[in-house]
Order: sequence, then structure tokens, then C-alpha cells
Amino acid sequence: MKNTRTWGRGFNLSTCRRMVLFIIPFALPQSNRAQENVSSETWHFAVSGDSRNCGDVVMPAIAEKVRAEHASFYWHLGDYRAIYDFDQDIKDRNPTMTVISYESSAWQDFINRQLKPFANMPVYLALGNHELIPPKTRSDALLQFADWYNAPELSKQRLTDDPSDHELRAYYHWTRKGVDFVTLDNSTKDQFDDGQMKWLAAQLDRDAKNVDVRSVVVGMHEALPDSTSAGHGMNESAQGTESGRNVYRWLVEFRRKTHKNVYVLASHSHFFMDNVYNTTCRREHPDEVLPGWIVGTAGAPRYRLPADVSGSAQHLTDVYGYLLASVSRDGTIQFEFKQVNEADVTESTRKDYKGEFIHSCFAGNSSTYVPEGASCPMK
Repeated sequence: MKNTRTWGRGFNLSTCRRMVLFIIPFALPQSNRAQENVSSETWHFAVSGDSRNCGDVVMPAIAEKVRAEHASFYWHLGDYRAIYDFDQDIKDRNPTMTVISYESSAWQDFINRQLKPFANMPVYLALGNHELIPPKTRSDALLQFADWYNAPELSKQRLTDDPSDHELRAYYHWTRKGVDFVTLDNSTKDQFDDGQMKWLAAQLDRDAKNVDVRSVVVGMHEALPDSTSAGHGMNESAQGTESGRNVYRWLVEFRRKTHKNVYVLASHSHFFMDNVYNTTCRREHPDEVLPGWIVGTAGAPRYRLPADVSGSAQHLTDVYGYLLASVSRDGTIQFEFKQVNEADVTESTRKDYKGEFIHSCFAGNSSTYVPEGASCPMK
């Protein structure tokens, strides 16, 4: 009898295996293998998102600190540039810039000033909602960042999964040292769509059967539904709520059945918070609480924290920084928030910006917006 295990409502894995798999490689073309000590008991990676507005000041400092940590890679969870308006850092350097000039150069600015400081360290990208603000499109993003999307490591992973898959998508995965890293695309309200859901179901099925995979880390721009920042996450649309809740259930079931570690990372809300799925509705059933973090702290205007942070052990706003992950040999991962301060701004950045502007990014660049708290998922 065929295996007909179903991870989520309506998705049969024996059917999903016949679907085409889509992976977008978001890494710099050259891997820095010298930075990764393959014999080490513990290795590291770093993650954050939302580097618009003041990202040209903050991101080089993040890159310098991440490289000093000897991280194996950096994972950017979306919102590279504002697009709906001028980023303050670009406008400061180009006060007479036109809208057309800004829109045509903003992403190249992100490459030049935020990605290049990582040098030969791999960088993986997720799409944020600001990447899809008109006139930008998903196709535009794939073309602009093609050097990252088709990096050798990820191209090899894509073709290993399916030798006939030559099509790039904004959701993808790669495996490193027993950990499967899955990037999902919820940059628009119609996500996750059917194609992405079928791909994820098939990928979880492969991970369940792969004895070499000990942990799964899922990264995306918006937090899955019903987090402590539900008002600024996938709960914002009916499609996002339904599909996101299905993904959450699949991950809980995957962990329960395989006893493998599952970790969920997001940005979108411009603060740092841990235990974001440890909400009142779920605390009665601890086995349904996934370890999750929001780390939208790479340059965007800082939001106020939600009213209820009782499930969180650490929650910070008006800060910049990144999450440093330490991966043990058994696949378990410890996460620590690393703050970036004004004193950490690099010398090269200080040559491009006056001290007053740099200070304004750290002393100001705050928003009064308060995301609504968690909602209770429908049973």
C-alpha cells in the first residue's frame, strides 16, 4: 500500500511527491568554507530582517560583527529597501534624487551597501512585502538578485531534489550539517499559495525520512498566524491565516512524529522577541508551542512592543541587531540576540554619512505603531 500520510488538511504526501519542487538560492556565489570548521562541535549562523530606511548604516555593522563571530552564513528575512518612499539613508546621500531614480537604483544600493560588506560569506534572502510594492514585482526581484538566487550550493540542492527543476521560486531550502533550512515566501497576502504548500508538504516528507536531518529551521518574512504579533503577520489576510495555520499544524505534527527539532524565524515587526508562539491560547497544550523568534531589527523604524508579552522571555525594541544561532552536533540550536550599537558603525560608513545622520538612526527612527496581539486559532 502506498504511503498516504498527510501533514496538513487536504494535502496528501504521496500526491505531493509528484509535484515540481521550487528553490530560490539566495546566497553569495562563493562560500567561505574557511570560516566553517567542519570538525567543530558547534557552528553558527546569523539572521535578521527589515533593513530599509537606515539599513545602509546598520547592515555593514551587522556584517562586521557576524563575520567576527565566524558565522557560516547570514539569513536576511526581507524588506531590503522601503520602495513606497525614499529610504532616509539614500535620501541623505542624494537629497535631490527623483522618484524614478530612486526606484531604479534602490535594490542595487542594497547590494552595494548591505550585501557586499559580508564579502565571501554566503547570504540567503527571503522576500518581504516591500519587495512587492509597485512598481516592483516578484519577477523583478528574481532578476535583480539572480546572482544570489542561482548560487552553486542552492542550484545543486534544487537539482538534487528534482533533476528537471530549472525554475526559480521565492521559496527554497538548503541542508547543512544535519539541519534543513527552509525559506518560505509570504511577501503578499495570497501566500502561501497551493504550489508552495505542496512543495513544503513534500519537503517535510523528505526531511521526515532523511536520518541525516536532525533539525528543520523555517524562515520567512511575516510570522505565522496567531503569534504575539498577530496584527502584523499572516493574520492580516484570510488566505494568509488559513494557509499559515496549516503550515503551523504541519510543523507541530512533523516534530511530534519525527522527534526532530523545529525552529521558526520571522521579521516584519520591527523589534526583537522570542517565544512568539507561546501564547495564552496554546499554553494549555505545550506540545503545540513551536520555538519562534521575530527579529526585524536591521534598520527599519522600530515599533512598540505588543501589549501582551507575558509568553516571551526576552523582548526589545528601539534596538538594532541580529539573532546568532549556535548549532550543536545533535542538531539542537541555541539563539542569542546580539545588539548593534552606534559605536559599532563601521569606519567606511562614517566616511559616507555625517555623525548627525548616524546618530539620528539610533536615537530616532522609531514608530508609534503597536501590533495587535495573538488571536486564538480556530479548532
